[in-house]
Amino acid sequence: MPSDGFRPGLPGALDAAWRAALYCFLPRVMVLSWAPLLLAGLALGAFAWWGWGDANEAVRQALDRWSISHAMLGWLDTMGWGHLRAMLVPVLLVLMVVPLVVVGCLLLVAGLMTPALVKLVHARRQPQLQARHATPWWQAVTWSGGATLVALVALLVTLPLWFVPPFALVVPPLVWGWLTYRVMAFDTLADLATPEERTALLRQHRTPLLLMGVACGYLGAAPAALWALGALTLVLAPVMLLASVWLYTLVFAYSSLWFAHYLLGALAHLRASAAAAVVPMPERSTSAISNAP
Repeated sequence: MPSDGFRPGLPGALDAAWRAALYCFLPRVMVLSWAPLLLAGLALGAFAWWGWGDANEAVRQALDRWSISHAMLGWLDTMGWGHLRAMLVPVLLVLMVVPLVVVGCLLLVAGLMTPALVKLVHARRQPQLQARHATPWWQAVTWSGGATLVALVALLVTLPLWFVPPFALVVPPLVWGWLTYRVMAFDTLADLATPEERTALLRQHRTPLLLMGVACGYLGAAPAALWALGALTLVLAPVMLLASVWLYTLVFAYSSLWFAHYLLGALAHLRASAAAAVVPMPERSTSAISNAP
């Protein structure tokens, strides 16, 4: 076997994990992580300036037309929480706007961040790797879309298990971990590995890649914890939004770097092993042929 320093399985995943953590402090990675803050700040400022008042009025009118909202307000009065009536519309509006801003910023940055981080790891750690295939953009979209659809179906099927505490802590991270590993692995190898190499790597390293995806899934739950601060969330909504976007971006950057370190090392190891396996047969000399019976 070639001595390229790559260790498959859990040792290689742990080695890639600490390398990815160190890479998060590189200036280029820090700049990429701050880009979503600027986008989120601009989007939030534009919405607050031009659309907040109109959006509040639209939500209030919609609640007035729904019988369920009247029942909810009556329940608040019964519980002695009538003072929360004024907070209901802003809270609902924040709950609707925040996911849209976060997802929009992350999708925009993700399309630029993963290729940039893969190129960074490629240039610094595996410069000898040659690009042998360029995946068309539509194929990458199809792969990610198909994996996302499968994950959503799995989440819907397993939804009843979420109400059982042990399963609620295991099932969603497994589903998101599978989705993370499928998408991240494909994006990392898209412009370097051939389809045959990519298939071989996903088959040989399925277990460590899935464990890495599950770990990233648990890390991705950390920014959501910021929104569990109760009424303080509404007061600090702009700050919370920017903080959550930044944390999501850091998790995304770390995940990309983690998969890049592991898979580029695995790809180099695969190619070195294939080259070492091709041993030329020794040529028989002319005298040996003439003396053969």
